Amino acid sequence: MAASLVFRLHDRGPEVVREVLLERGWEEYDGEEQEEEDWNLYWRGSAFRSSEYHNLLPWQRLNHHPKTVGITRKDCLARNLRRMRATFGSSLYDFSPNAFILPNDYTRFLSEYNKLRATRGPSVYWICKPVDLSRGRGIFIFQDIKDLVYDCSVIVQRYISDPLLVSGYKFDLRIYVCVKSFHPLTVYVHQEGLVRFSTEKYNLSSLRNLFAHLTNTSINKFGPFYKTEKERVGQGCKWTMSKFRHFLHSQDVNQLLLWQRISSIVTLTLLTIAPSVPSCPNCVELFGFDILIDAMFKPWLLEVNYSPALTLDCQADITVKKELIGDLIDLMNYTLVDSLRERAYQRQPCFHPSHVPALSKFKETKSQKQRSGSQSSQTLPLIQTHRPVAKMNQRRSRQHALVANYQNHFPPVDLNKIYASRGRRVNKTLTDQTLNLILGPHSRTNVSAVSRQTCPALAPRLMDNRSLHVSEVTRRDDTETEAEVELEAETDVSSSIRDIQLGGLGFRRSKLPDIYSGSLRPVKIPLDRITALNRQHVPPIRVGDFIRTFPFNAATLRASQHKLDVKIIIQELNRLTAQLASSGKKRRRREEEEEVKKETDGEEDFDSLLWGPKDPPLLNQCFKPT
Repeated sequence: MAASLVFRLHDRGPEVVREVLLERGWEEYDGEEQEEEDWNLYWRGSAFRSSEYHNLLPWQRLNHHPKTVGITRKDCLARNLRRMRATFGSSLYDFSPNAFILPNDYTRFLSEYNKLRATRGPSVYWICKPVDLSRGRGIFIFQDIKDLVYDCSVIVQRYISDPLLVSGYKFDLRIYVCVKSFHPLTVYVHQEGLVRFSTEKYNLSSLRNLFAHLTNTSINKFGPFYKTEKERVGQGCKWTMSKFRHFLHSQDVNQLLLWQRISSIVTLTLLTIAPSVPSCPNCVELFGFDILIDAMFKPWLLEVNYSPALTLDCQADITVKKELIGDLIDLMNYTLVDSLRERAYQRQPCFHPSHVPALSKFKETKSQKQRSGSQSSQTLPLIQTHRPVAKMNQRRSRQHALVANYQNHFPPVDLNKIYASRGRRVNKTLTDQTLNLILGPHSRTNVSAVSRQTCPALAPRLMDNRSLHVSEVTRRDDTETEAEVELEAETDVSSSIRDIQLGGLGFRRSKLPDIYSGSLRPVKIPLDRITALNRQHVPPIRVGDFIRTFPFNAATLRASQHKLDVKIIIQELNRLTAQLASSGKKRRRREEEEEVKKETDGEEDFDSLLWGPKDPPLLNQCFKPT
């Protein structure tokens, strides 16, 4: 029987991740009984250090991409949106009010304040937020500039004073977004999210009443009306997204267009940092996008959370978050090979230490320090500038000893058969029963439940086992909980790589090392659904309740390969939104039809689902006239 997959949690949390993984048959990492490298998934709320990305082994995955602070910290998000607004126009990046970062932007803010005060009078409201706090801490709303008092770096924005209300209560949406890869950009949005309500009725005459203006659960759960049965909202302060869809049915609104506008906000926000995030295929990121809908049904981006809260405060949390984590694990696409961790010890290192002088100053791991304390003459740290041949042999002897130890627990692997199949279709050696053991009985992407209609790209991968390789995985708000923003030097991966000698490493400048480099590369068998352009893998259209929202057509797939073409992606987003806005009309512009036909001519069909509806239709079905 194959060994269990191993997960490692930082500071013993979050509990829901532990619960879901244990239910699936995973084993929790024990540093006293297991080797330092013997884990498959490391989950933590705060950022990883650059050395942890560099030292990743092929079977290991992290739950954060490097350098995503550009959208998860309020001031960084404001700067990036301002830059994109200047580059691509304010009409496109109009989903977030202009933000002024104080004290640096105080003069600009004062000019805008006086201009609006002169034209609109005192009816303009402003909101002030500390740049690095979460859970609603330090936030206040004001009209008069004399009430603007702050003692740390803050951002000030126009307050959206006409929100859509449910029976008089303000709310926002927590949208869960998974970025499986930044290179190429691959984005999934979960169908189930949370609707978070204030617990007192919205009232502009009482700006200091946080229970009427803020929707943060960490604030409202201490409100006097939290447990009260509130009109239509009910007890507590949360709905599931499914319940919100029922509410929208009662409103005169183009739901398809609303969902697409929210999806576009997610994509446009990620595009602000995607070109600058280093490539790290063994990472996956779960963001929490907070979206406010105004009275005109226009969605607004409030902020992006680095590690969205996974605490279970109510039944809505339990319903949404347990399925969310289960689907996220399925999306990581763990395979049988991931549990056979000894295979990696038989490969050469990902890069030769003598070529990496910039990494020679990395700290030793805990286990390395223990081993080097009493046997410093026999062992060496994992990375150093020079390694004599004799000491390299000593390290290889240690690796062979580890392999022998692992082989006592793992079934033998016939490498000859695996690598003899290079370039040909791999025989079906992994049965449905074995794969279900990997996915776990609680997986909603269990092999027996895979639908070739709703998930055509994933089904052949699971059912036919056509990729026997280590699979590509490629603002934390506490209770809505906050990650400490680590020093830029700790997370700036690309800057620490600039001086690395490139010869023989197999990776490009400003990118993380190719974790699959070495003399024995895993077998990579292409899926059935590939593009005719460059035969790149097409990511599955749906995994559980995760819907692929990017790339959403052949043009955006091409634009996300190699160097990200932001201009083409924005053009396609605009076209898609315009098509959905006019989807109820019988007449459609012939030029658009001809252009779409020209782009898809000679290529494989590229199906994408519309995110938002519980039973999402294909995008091309949304354009049919009614």
